[in-house]
Amino acid sequence: MSHGPAPGRDDGPHYVVHLPVTATTADQALRFAYTLARSLALVPGVEVAGTTVSTEDDQHVRQWVFCDRIMPDRRRCLARADHDGPCEPGR
Repeated sequence: MSHGPAPGRDDGPHYVVHLPVTATTADQALRFAYTLARSLALVPGVEVAGTTVSTEDDQHVRQWVFCDRIMPDRRRCLARADHDGPCEPGR
C-alpha cells in the first residue's frame, strides 16, 4: 500500500546510496552502522532509522540497527534495535 511520496518530496525519481563497509563481527558492523548513521543524522535525505546490516554473502537478509517500530508521526523509533523500554520518537 502506497501513501504517496514522503513529505517534502516530489514525484520524480529517487536514489538510494549503498556504501559497502566490511567488519569482522556482527557487533562491529552494528556499532559502525549506528555511529555512521547518527553522524549523518542532520544531512537532509538521510533516513537514519532505516539503517540495516547484512552478511556479505547474504545481503538480502538484513538486521535492523535501529528499532523498526513506526511512531505516530510515521517515522521510526531512533533507539537501537531490541531496546528496553518504550519507543521514543526522535530519540
